[in-house]
Amino acid sequence: MKKGPESGACPLAALGNLVESNPDDNSRNGASVKDKDVFSSPGELENIQLKPSKETSRKKLCGYLNKLGIKGPIKTWKSRWFFYDENKCHLLYYRTAQDINPLGSIELSSASFDCKMENGEGIFEIRTPSRAFTLKAISKQAMMYWLQQLQMRRWEFCNTKSRFPVGSSQLVNEPLAGRTNAVDNDDFLPLVKTPTEAVGLKAASLPAPQTSTALQNISLKHPWTEIQNTVYNICGSKQLWGNNENVFSFDEFQEHPSNLDEEQEAEVEAGCAVKEGTLEDGRMESRLNWIRKARWMNSGFPGSHEELSRERNPMDKVSVLQQQILTLTEEVKSQKELVKLLHKALEAAQQEKRVSSMYLTAAEDKDRLELVRHKVRQIADLTSRLEALEQEKKELEQILTLRDSHIQELKEHVQLLMEKNHAKQEVIMALTEQMARELSDPLQEDNTVTAETLYKQQEEIEHLKDDIDAYKTQNQFLNSEIHQVTRLWTSAAENEKALLMKCACLQARNCQMESKYLTVLRKLQEAVPGLPSSHAELVKNLIQESLQWDVKEEAEEGFNLNPVSEYDEYGFMTVPDYEIEDWKLLAKIQALEIKSNKLRSQEIVEKPLRDRWNSIGELNPSAELKSLIRSGIPVEHRQRVWRWIVSRHCSRLPDHYQRLLQQSRSTEHPACRQIELDLPRTLTNNKHFSSPTSQLIPKLRRVLLAFSWHNPAIGYCQGLNRLAAVALLVLEDEESAFWCLVHIVENLMPADYYSDTLITSQVDQRVFKDFLSEKLPRLMAHFEQYQIDVSLITFNWFLVAFVDSLVSDILLQVWDAFLYEGTKVIFRYALAIFKYNEEEILRIHDSVEIYQYLRFFTRMIVDGRKLMNIAFNDLNPFPMKLLRNRRSMHREELEAELCELEQIKAAYVKERAEQGPQDPKEVASEEEEEI
Repeated sequence: MKKGPESGACPLAALGNLVESNPDDNSRNGASVKDKDVFSSPGELENIQLKPSKETSRKKLCGYLNKLGIKGPIKTWKSRWFFYDENKCHLLYYRTAQDINPLGSIELSSASFDCKMENGEGIFEIRTPSRAFTLKAISKQAMMYWLQQLQMRRWEFCNTKSRFPVGSSQLVNEPLAGRTNAVDNDDFLPLVKTPTEAVGLKAASLPAPQTSTALQNISLKHPWTEIQNTVYNICGSKQLWGNNENVFSFDEFQEHPSNLDEEQEAEVEAGCAVKEGTLEDGRMESRLNWIRKARWMNSGFPGSHEELSRERNPMDKVSVLQQQILTLTEEVKSQKELVKLLHKALEAAQQEKRVSSMYLTAAEDKDRLELVRHKVRQIADLTSRLEALEQEKKELEQILTLRDSHIQELKEHVQLLMEKNHAKQEVIMALTEQMARELSDPLQEDNTVTAETLYKQQEEIEHLKDDIDAYKTQNQFLNSEIHQVTRLWTSAAENEKALLMKCACLQARNCQMESKYLTVLRKLQEAVPGLPSSHAELVKNLIQESLQWDVKEEAEEGFNLNPVSEYDEYGFMTVPDYEIEDWKLLAKIQALEIKSNKLRSQEIVEKPLRDRWNSIGELNPSAELKSLIRSGIPVEHRQRVWRWIVSRHCSRLPDHYQRLLQQSRSTEHPACRQIELDLPRTLTNNKHFSSPTSQLIPKLRRVLLAFSWHNPAIGYCQGLNRLAAVALLVLEDEESAFWCLVHIVENLMPADYYSDTLITSQVDQRVFKDFLSEKLPRLMAHFEQYQIDVSLITFNWFLVAFVDSLVSDILLQVWDAFLYEGTKVIFRYALAIFKYNEEEILRIHDSVEIYQYLRFFTRMIVDGRKLMNIAFNDLNPFPMKLLRNRRSMHREELEAELCELEQIKAAYVKERAEQGPQDPKEVASEEEEEI
């Protein structure tokens, strides 16, 4: 016989497990080793040891509860036997404790519990994500016991399930170990005493609570399960009635009057052992029959042996037996009705079988055709009868509706009459009291009224006290439920966080492996001319496949913790679009390195840094703020901090920016044409400036025109467009970006940095070479050996503060410190960039290759944390006084050189003037002379 879907722990097995079991034994399937030893020999039944040992845990949770069944508009309470399955954290429910297959189950791992006093005494709810179950216990104590025990079991199961298997990473297991072993000392609800009459083994030995009708307690949703359980119970009863023994004979039970509960437990454990195939000896059957009889007698007759032995009055014994007869009669009635249903189903099946047999045994096709026609006629007849019945049903429904409306009218009329009668009675009572007051002594009247009022007030006070106690209990439980659910949610959130960290580490490792794979492909690409043709073709195919990989498509296909999208928060392209095939491969390597670096640093570095920034309120200059700015400002705080930095050094003039815009509209500035030429060439790798129709192009135009009128000495210089563009991306507001540009040009950069001669910019290049010789002597000697002029590479770095040189994340981190500390930051990061790639450069021994490497090597720097540590830690000391002295010294040298150059130029012009103008006719080309 096929069992129910969750019949792995049958009620019998559940009752057997009511004896205390070892929670560490998680491999229990059927009877345990002790259960097998119980029946090891024929004469050892009296020596069965069923009492729980001291090392076992608490009892299993089971008992009878009423479950609210809803079938359309009909709501009925049905008695069900509930049993908690520890392995699955399910609350199984059966019709009786003797059933073998459950009618259903309630998953508790994701459920919440609630009790409302206004619903009635003993009523509570179990809410799962899919359904809410309303249950009712026999008393308030039993309800609180069930709720408290279910809370405890849910907590234990969730804690056990949340632990990671052996072999998980240390990063994940360490924080979880401390959490799951923590003991909850916040007990909102005191431990409820076990109501032995409502839960546990004694409740299983009592009969199921009776309902008003025999079929009311039968589950119509699970007919097959009901039939299975009924057949199982009938088979068990036949075994009890076998061998013509008297059921009411108590001789066998009197041999073991004190161990009745233990015998029931033994029967249960032995029953489960039989289902698992552990009973291999035929001699076991007689002992099982005896134990089944003991259990059946005790469950069918509540306390029969104990009551009959205690009661000495024969009349009391007769009354007990009569009560038992009534109980059995009700059970027999329900069984008879079920048998009638089975008989009807059997008759219909037999009739169908006879018709099928006649059809199969018919010799000729005519006979078979006649049978088919007869069947068709029967079907038509049944169809017509069904239609007639449906029509009759509709008519009855209409009649029922009319009667319901009529009844409702009668009810309203009766209610009206009752209200009238009540009003009349109140008038009569008022008049009677008035007459009594007039006829009686006024003092006695006052005493009577006072006594009645006092009595009513005392009753109300008692009711209010009861309500207060009930609501206190409800409040304690709800607080306990909220606290435990919150802890479960916190535990689940921490587990999820640990899993995300582990996944991030794995993804970062995967990105590193892919990056190494692409690096190997690039090395092979360089060696393609020297490879055989087959190998070269294979390398080309692999490179082509790697170039077709799209970071964005990969992020959409599966779960990705930190997907590398096409653009970052400020619109910069995460993967540069290089035209050269070799550089495209480098772009893919760069994207993978960026992703790996983000995944590795998001929990270890970024989150603590973001927490520190969140804790900062009002911004004030300090060493801590300086350290935080050097580490990088989070995106959500960068705009606020930049505005604060600019406002500290630039006092905004009211309407100054608007007046400059008005002036630029009325009068065309000489630099207007150059600005228009530079606008399409500004930040071409950013989507906000990539096309002439981009949204920030008009704002950038207005900012540059306003600055050209604000500072006529400079007007406009190539490079200012990039500075203003970065300010617009972060600050978003035109006027704020304008004042940021003013702060950079007039406060941070030295004078004449953006003049026509760019004299200060040239000075900084000489100062940087000095610092490069001091901080990185090996690298500078390498450049001198191959005659490399680093100013050809670094001049643009200083002029635009690394815009278009570094990846966006590192660029903005450099700008954070640059706006706060000044140009010294540019020197630090320029030296750090060369230090970062020093070993790679030293391995190149060709001037052309060195220049090619220096063109793009800054774009390959993806570890901003490492670069920051080099700039602000490894290159120390870096005093500002030394920088000023070097600038002064080289400025004097450069001015002297420029002065000497001007003298040479003036001498040349004078010499040419003295020679006089040359006749163009005397100047002839070689072709003319030949002609």
